[in-house]
Amino acid sequence: MRDMTLCQVCGNEIERGSPVCRFCDSPQDGESPPAKPPFLRKTINLKQGHPPLETALRRLTVEIDIARREGVQVLILIHGYGSGGKGGVIREECRKALEYMRSRKEIDDFVPGEGGGRSGPAKALFRRFPQLIYDKNFKIPNPGLTIVVL
Repeated sequence: MRDMTLCQVCGNEIERGSPVCRFCDSPQDGESPPAKPPFLRKTINLKQGHPPLETALRRLTVEIDIARREGVQVLILIHGYGSGGKGGVIREECRKALEYMRSRKEIDDFVPGEGGGRSGPAKALFRRFPQLIYDKNFKIPNPGLTIVVL
């Protein structure tokens, strides 16, 4: 079993002694992270294996439940943009499901990746979770992902 620790920026589990976090590319100073990290973030790749829509939506629901139990506050969903160049069905249906979950207070909020950068809803997200500024996924707008706040 590997000796694990938490990234000092994103809170994801990494191997102890790693100089850089494999999730957010943040340098680690070698000291142990605080006992309770400022926030936990997790990345889920819903498009991996090119699943059918129903499978991707089922996994979305399951992963949100797991993340909530793990105390994750920010979930990064990689759903892809779609191979046709017009936006994929998984992307569209995941966002519809997230809108429904938000209306039922099952999630706090979500921010589509194309709203990334430093304006609009993403700006409010960065104010709430400044550690996300260092995440490589948020350097430019990315329509292939969605950020979920639990």
